[in-house]
Amino acid sequence: MSTPDYVDTTRGPSATDKLHFNEAGDGHPLVLLHGSGPGVSGWSNFSKNLPVFARNFRTVVVDMPGFGASPDMEYDRPYPEIAAQSIVTLLDDLGIEKAHLLGNSMGGWVALETAALAPERVERLALMGPGGLYAPLLGPMLSEGARRLNAFLVDPTREALEAWVDSMVYDPATVTPQLLDERWANATAPRAIERMRAVMASLALPGKAPLWTRTDEIPHKTLVTWGRDDRMLPLDGALFALRRMPKADLHVLGECGHWAQVERKHDFESLVTDFLTR
Repeated sequence: MSTPDYVDTTRGPSATDKLHFNEAGDGHPLVLLHGSGPGVSGWSNFSKNLPVFARNFRTVVVDMPGFGASPDMEYDRPYPEIAAQSIVTLLDDLGIEKAHLLGNSMGGWVALETAALAPERVERLALMGPGGLYAPLLGPMLSEGARRLNAFLVDPTREALEAWVDSMVYDPATVTPQLLDERWANATAPRAIERMRAVMASLALPGKAPLWTRTDEIPHKTLVTWGRDDRMLPLDGALFALRRMPKADLHVLGECGHWAQVERKHDFESLVTDFLTR
């Protein structure tokens, strides 16, 4: 199935928080939550996966607050906690009583916070290298990928962007010149870096206890997929938190970095679809 054109999807913004979204397909609702990074959006993260998921689900691809075409918010506590409330409000606006949540990286963190905030609104969770679970017990506080992202945010050069993108993948051949051009254009769009800096700064604000200490609050059936070679959120740092999730299964993808939806696209889509439909 070919990727649907952007104009072929039902599009937001939502009524309350004005979150932008693209929607396609019918069936049980599935909300896709993208990762972070300057210039990232739901469409840039998941447009190539949307056709597969839309075969079975009412699939909603969201631009989370402060990303893509969605507006900024005031961050008085860590970003994932604020974004989780926005996702619950989005479900209200779309008339969705209960949805599956699929989250990548920061989107995985937001999915988990949403499940903790409003467990009755979440059916199942599918997480891909989710943020918030990395407990720095066995490795450095900042991973290679995080250090490279921070370096780009401090000095946003093309060279720094390429170094960061390289740390997202296992196979350097995945990073094509076209992909780099698109990333550079998105990352240097007006206010993209400023918005990303604000999101990252919010993570230091007072909030709940670290998510990796609260995973026993997540009662939902959960599929966690992780790239064995992830340099942004290393697999080793997640094992402590995952042991405390009572209904979580972990599937490790070999020869895969942080972008499982790209590097192991078909395997990832099959795993998620099977988990959510069985």
